[in-house]
Amino acid sequence: MSIRLSAVTSIRNEEARLAACLDHITFADQIVVVMDRCTDGSRQVAERYGAKIIEGAWDIEGDRRNAAIEACDGEWILEVDADEHVTEALAREIRQVIENSDSDWHEIPVDNFIGERRVRHGWGASYGKAAYPGLFRNGVKTWGRQRVHPRLAWTGAKGPMLKHRVNHYVDRNVSDMIRRLDNYSSARAKDMREAGEIGSTANNVRRLFSRFIKCYIGRKGYREGGYGLLIALFAGLYPIISHIKAKLEDD
Repeated sequence: MSIRLSAVTSIRNEEARLAACLDHITFADQIVVVMDRCTDGSRQVAERYGAKIIEGAWDIEGDRRNAAIEACDGEWILEVDADEHVTEALAREIRQVIENSDSDWHEIPVDNFIGERRVRHGWGASYGKAAYPGLFRNGVKTWGRQRVHPRLAWTGAKGPMLKHRVNHYVDRNVSDMIRRLDNYSSARAKDMREAGEIGSTANNVRRLFSRFIKCYIGRKGYREGGYGLLIALFAGLYPIISHIKAKLEDD
């Protein structure tokens, strides 16, 4: 039987969240789980769902995501993270799209959750996502070799954004938000040093304000109260913290 749709997730020690993620992608013809140096029970969880399992070690996020795509056998690929749940309505829409679409890739809108609170506004500027290009034909999408927010290259035509949203349980609380900012900026600093593109302090200070305004005003983060304020603030701080780490830290 030909595989029409592969659903893939790439993980590192996600035993606690993996089952819930896989529960929501059983509508796919194939489930693929790429495990990056997992030392917990993630493999046993994936095996219960009959997943195709690829194990390895990747220092570069883009390389890991490309390995995940290459492991898929489907004509179409749905890419999700372990902290994302595909709703029933989105699953039905995905099946309809892959049967009828003349395009090569589609963006999926995202509902982000902090704890139990849905936070829909303010995301972006490299700190959270409001949508992502998660549904695509096999062979049209390639990730760049970056540790965080890898760039994308396409060989196909973009189609309309899907209507239904994926639920993304991005952070448990404010402390998680702060830890994510620290992790993202450290990974970004390594990419900047290796590329020799550290940039200037003045430009990154300017970006602090422009990104804050973009997220808080332009993307209506003000509607989310304190969470929206933090999202805009962290989006603005991300480039300047990354820049300073790239200048002052060796690894």
